[in-house]
Amino acid sequence: KSRRIREGSAADGQAPTAAHRIAAAGRTRFCYREPIEPEPSKASPMIREAVPSDLEAVASLAARLWPAHAPEDLKPEIAELIAARDAAIFLLFDDDGSPTGFAQCQLRRDYVEGTGTSPVGYLEGIYVDEAQRRRGCGRALLAACERWAAGCGCTEFASDCELDNDESLAFHLSAGFSEANRVICFAKRLAHP
Repeated sequence: KSRRIREGSAADGQAPTAAHRIAAAGRTRFCYREPIEPEPSKASPMIREAVPSDLEAVASLAARLWPAHAPEDLKPEIAELIAARDAAIFLLFDDDGSPTGFAQCQLRRDYVEGTGTSPVGYLEGIYVDEAQRRRGCGRALLAACERWAAGCGCTEFASDCELDNDESLAFHLSAGFSEANRVICFAKRLAHP
């Protein structure tokens, strides 16, 4: 994906582990969740939800996914997402405990192509270092995001990729996503009167 991590916000600045207020379908409800961690297994990669002390690691990994942005430029937005009640970032660690991947997801309440409910869990970005690819790490990160979204009451999960990103398209299709649509977006500047 070529866009930056989407904005999130939290008034209390706490890590998202308590009751979370979620606006859905014109009403307010609460989402209770605990930190998401995978079932322990020798074959499972180590994944956990990011906390404020992970800011450097997440920013470094995010800059690899979105190379047009320096880690320092991404830090304020990532800090907001880590604290946000409607977003989560999961970190992947290698056997030595070094971060080697991340996935960022959040709840979307606007229309999401191919879905019929709101909110929808949405994969905003996923990255795994080259050395860790083709081992199921991307799918494990995605599964953590899906569990988080389900824990927030979502019944659908979605994502997107650029039209020319064949690697991302293949990942999404192999992970069970169905292509909902292809679009070309347009924009133009307006002249000030």
